[in-house]
Amino acid sequence: MTTPAALVVEDEADLRELIELSLSGMDLDVVGVGTLAEAHEQLAKRSFALCLTDLRLPDGMSLPLVEKIGRDFPHTPVAVLTAYGNVETAVQALKAGAFDFVAKPVDISQLRSLVQTALRLTANLPAEDASTRLIGESPAILQARATIKKLARSQAPVYVSGESGSGKELAARLIHELSPRASGPFVPVNCGAIPAELLESEFFGHKKGSFTGATVDKPGLFQAADGGTMLLDEVADLPLSMQVKLLRAIQEKAIRPIGAHAEQAVDVRIISATHKNLHELVDKGEFRQDLYYRINVIELPMPPLSERREDIAPLTRHILAKLDPAGRTSLSDDAYAALAEYDFPGNIRELENILERALALAEGDVVHAEDLRLPAPRPATPAPSALAAMNPAGSAPPAASEPTAAGGDSLEDYIEQLERERILKALESHRYNKTKTAEALGITFRALRYRLKKLGIE
Repeated sequence: MTTPAALVVEDEADLRELIELSLSGMDLDVVGVGTLAEAHEQLAKRSFALCLTDLRLPDGMSLPLVEKIGRDFPHTPVAVLTAYGNVETAVQALKAGAFDFVAKPVDISQLRSLVQTALRLTANLPAEDASTRLIGESPAILQARATIKKLARSQAPVYVSGESGSGKELAARLIHELSPRASGPFVPVNCGAIPAELLESEFFGHKKGSFTGATVDKPGLFQAADGGTMLLDEVADLPLSMQVKLLRAIQEKAIRPIGAHAEQAVDVRIISATHKNLHELVDKGEFRQDLYYRINVIELPMPPLSERREDIAPLTRHILAKLDPAGRTSLSDDAYAALAEYDFPGNIRELENILERALALAEGDVVHAEDLRLPAPRPATPAPSALAAMNPAGSAPPAASEPTAAGGDSLEDYIEQLERERILKALESHRYNKTKTAEALGITFRALRYRLKKLGIE
C-alpha cells in the first residue's frame, strides 16, 4: 500500500523539522520546503494526501497556494499555520478554502489530531449522499445541497441563517454526517433554553466542590462534542458575558471547567444558527463583533418555503410517509393546491404541524383543503386613495353592524383574525415557548394564556 504523502511549507527550519518528525511518526511520507515556489514545484511532481503551510512565507502570502490546491487538487486538505491569536488571518485562510488552521507555537498533540482528521477526509468518503435528505429540487435547495457538500470538507466555522422552521438544524447535521467527523458526536445546543447562570457550567463543565451543589466532576457540552460537531442553535440568545468565553474557546480550541486550574484541549467544529439578523444585533451592540466574524466564516442561507414552492408537494409526500407509514391517507388535488398557495410563515415545521393536525381531524382517508384548516390570508390594507374612493367626502360611513369590505367579516372578527395571526407567528418564532412569546408581544403570561384560550389556539 502506498504511503500517504504530506507537503509541509514552512520557512523556519527548526519548526519545519519538528513537524516533519511528528508526521513521519504517523507513517507519512513528508516533503518539507521553505518557499511558495518550492511548494508549486512539488505539487507539479506528485500528489499529496494533505498540505500544511505557513501563512507568511519569504516569497509571499500562502493564500493563493491554498486557493490553487482547492481548485486543482480538491481532494488535498490544506491546513494553515498562523501566528498565535491572529484570528483575522485564520479566517482569511478558511475563506480561501483551508481545511483548518493551527496557531503558533504549534501544539504537537493538536497538530496530530488535525492530521488524523484530514486523512479521514480523503480515506472515508461517505457511501451515501446524505444531502439527499434535504428534500426538493428547486434551484434554492440545489444550491444549499451543493454548499453543504463543500462545507463538509472544511473545518471552518459555519453560520446557518434562515427563518424559523426552514431546516437549519438538518443542514448542520448533514454537514456533520458528510464530514470526516461523522463517526464523532453531533451535539445540538439550544442557547436560549439554558438559564444564564448555568451557561458556563453547561458549556465547559465544572469540578467537584467548585460551587455549592457541585458534588461530582461534570463534563460540559464541549467535552461531549470532542472529536465531533457542536451546533449552537439560536446563538443570538447568548448573553454578552458568555459570548466572550465562547470566543476564547473557539479561538484557542481549549476550555477550562469551572474550578479547574488548567485549560483542557478540545477538538470541536462549531456550527451556529439563528433566525435573527446577527449583523443587525452587532450594529446594536447586542452581539460581539469579534465573535460574529469568528463564527460567520462561511454563511449557509437556508431558503424559506415561500421561495421554493415547487418543493411543497414532494415535502408533503415525504412528511405524509413519516406520519402514515401504512399509506392509508392521501391528499386530494384541492389540498395540494391550497398548500401550494399558502405562504408558510413557519416554513417546514408549520407544514409538518398542518399535516399532522389534518390527519388527526380528517373524517375519511382523503384529506381535503378544508381539513388543512389553513389560516386565512391577511387582508391587504387599502391605500389612503383607495379608502377615499370607498368613502368619498360627504357620504355616510357604513353602519357598525354592516360587514366591512375585508372579506365580509365584521370588524370584531377581522381584529380577532389579526390577533390570531400575530400570536401564531410569535409562537412559531419562539418555538412555542409561551413565556418568551408573551415577552415578545409585550403582554403578561396570564394575558397570553387568556388570549390562547379565547382564540382556540392549542
